[in-house]
Amino acid sequence: MFEQVKLGYDFAALEPHIDQLTMETHYGKHHAGYTNNLNKALEQLPQLQGKTIEEILKNLEAIEDAALRTAVRNNGGGYYNHNLYFQILSPQGGQPPQGKLAEQIDSDFGSFENLVQKLTATAASVFGSGWAWLSKDPSGKLVITSTPNQDNPLMTHGGQLTPILGIDVWEHAYYLKYRNMRADYLQAIFKVIDWSKVAEMYLEA
Repeated sequence: MFEQVKLGYDFAALEPHIDQLTMETHYGKHHAGYTNNLNKALEQLPQLQGKTIEEILKNLEAIEDAALRTAVRNNGGGYYNHNLYFQILSPQGGQPPQGKLAEQIDSDFGSFENLVQKLTATAASVFGSGWAWLSKDPSGKLVITSTPNQDNPLMTHGGQLTPILGIDVWEHAYYLKYRNMRADYLQAIFKVIDWSKVAEMYLEA
């Protein structure tokens, strides 16, 4: 049975950039719902017991039942994506990355500022609901992509990209505070991204 990642901060800790009510709703309702529905779907798929969520999402075609495949894709994606999202947020966030991640950012994007600009543009351009991603490819290079709905690069790139940062641009991530001003949310979220955690994920990927 999969469980939600435990938060290392209180719901109000990301104020004023992400408000307490959004956190309570996002984590306590949306993320909890994805987690519960994923576990319910997997009860009907005993062959997937013991597999990691990454293994499941990379091999969705192994689920023969179309309805169950869709349920696992949507809810498994929602579970994985939100686990990553909530882990990389911190009230101590906003400081530029250091070490190997910083070196790779400079190599691939020219500067941290360029990376932020490209990630922001990618997130802003998602039509409807979806995500913007920073991922690591097998060579160590950093790649920016976007996906619709609760898809992620594990599904869309044949397991060749490992996400290390995800920006949720579903309206439930920002609408209570920012209404239809997605650009304001995107500006704010970089003030709470914990780049030391992203760096850990880069090294582990």
